[in-house]
Amino acid sequence: MEEEIRLKHMFIGIDLHKNHHTAVFLNGFKRKLGMFKFDNKPSEFPKLLAEAKKYLKKGITPAFGLEDTGGYGRALAVYLVQKGQIVKEVNPALPNGVRKANPIVQKSDEWDAECVGHVLIDKFESLPDANPIDKYWVIGQLVTTRTATATDLTVLINQLHGQISHHYPSYRKFFSELDGKTALAFFEKYPSPHLLEGVTVQELKEFLLKPSNYACSLKSAEKILSMVQADGETKRNYQEDRDFIIQSHIRRIRNCKEEIEAIEGRLEVLMKDTEYKLESMHGIDLVTAAGFVAEIGDINRFSSPEKLARFAGIAPVFKGSGDKGSFKKCKQGNRTLHELFYRLACRQIGTKRGSKEPNNPFYYEYYLQKLAAGKTKTQAIICIMRKLVDVVFALMKNKSRYIKPIVQYKQTG
Repeated sequence: MEEEIRLKHMFIGIDLHKNHHTAVFLNGFKRKLGMFKFDNKPSEFPKLLAEAKKYLKKGITPAFGLEDTGGYGRALAVYLVQKGQIVKEVNPALPNGVRKANPIVQKSDEWDAECVGHVLIDKFESLPDANPIDKYWVIGQLVTTRTATATDLTVLINQLHGQISHHYPSYRKFFSELDGKTALAFFEKYPSPHLLEGVTVQELKEFLLKPSNYACSLKSAEKILSMVQADGETKRNYQEDRDFIIQSHIRRIRNCKEEIEAIEGRLEVLMKDTEYKLESMHGIDLVTAAGFVAEIGDINRFSSPEKLARFAGIAPVFKGSGDKGSFKKCKQGNRTLHELFYRLACRQIGTKRGSKEPNNPFYYEYYLQKLAAGKTKTQAIICIMRKLVDVVFALMKNKSRYIKPIVQYKQTG
């Protein structure tokens, strides 16, 4: 079967860049037929197909291998798929392995494209088809944007902690969350204690009523003022500039929160359009569900859960020599998808707040069974991840809801 594939296709490995791409044409036995460099813009893509025709013989069809079908190579992948071409998605780790296996390590666009072509030939059947559907791509871009914004928000909150601590040493006793509406409103109006001079308990209470959703009491306002007074004088030189820094942080924190809310609003609409019901499972919220869809794309790319597991780097790999060997944890595959499954597995075996009842008794019992069988905690979690691959695959394939298994488990402690 492998030889038939080699004789049936001409293989085109493409090295992708922001401004230009490099394609190398190979026959089924890895003999280089030619090279073609073209700009990364739609008007140039037809030239690639025209160049490929020069090397095609009767009965031979081209097959393209692209490393990055969601970034710099997305436009080309979309074009080739729309033209009915065979397009395979090549994991970047595979061509890198080919480069390192070469006796003399080379690095050029042409050689990189040839390495992609070698992988395309050797692993043609196991490589997933590139399926750059706009809906999944947009979901992925929104998830990426939200992640970046959430990271910015965390940095800003940590920086605000540092700034506030100089002015209000006891600020942690005022509010449970520094980025809550009440706390942000207070520190924006009173970035330093000297601004509270002359403010009465009643005035502070009335100011905090609205941001606290009318939960602030006279006692709370009195507590804040008494603690501020107990902290002592914190006013320093350039206080006006220091106050401005705090207010600037607060404005940017609010902006990040608004952006995250807007992004999640768009994600909610797009996720409803997919008709997936991933959120019916504990541990999968809107953002996590969008992450799964963004990384997996069209579930029909994978004919079985086993292939999805390999794509996510969850399936174990055999390492051995001679008569000795064992299955080891895979360190390749889609690491973002791998992380999503890892976090989901941890949520399943976690316990509910205020009790020792596990979130998902089925996976908790399975986890204990693996530990009793001699597995380490990490190995037991990987076993759960593999089971969750089957679940996510079925939920997406059938667009069904998750039904938690009824399990009798023993309380511990």
